[in-house]
Amino acid sequence: MFGSLTRTAVAAFGMAMLTGAAFADSIDGNWCHNDGRRFSIRGPEIVTPGGKHIEGNYSRHGFSYLAPAPEPNAGQTIVMTLANENTVYLRYGEAASGAQETWVRCSPSVSSLEVVRRS
Repeated sequence: MFGSLTRTAVAAFGMAMLTGAAFADSIDGNWCHNDGRRFSIRGPEIVTPGGKHIEGNYSRHGFSYLAPAPEPNAGQTIVMTLANENTVYLRYGEAASGAQETWVRCSPSVSSLEVVRRS
């Protein structure tokens, strides 16, 4: 009986680990550049570095949108590709040969942490 319980627990743990990895491997989240710019992606919605809330073209490992006015590069397509769970490559324009920027997943800030209340 103990052997069966152990196998079930190990299988459940393995499935939980696979599920966790799947969620981490997505472009959704908050992204930061070393010059202080930030953007946030939640499905097809993005908050651009200029603070505009717009929709774009979402896939699990990529995102693109048309830069809105008055942001820099307004009217250009911004293309992002997830390199790994903590890195996104961003380029201006759809040409694959364009220069790219490296963005990293933002660290949690104090203001985004939940407050834990003690009873």
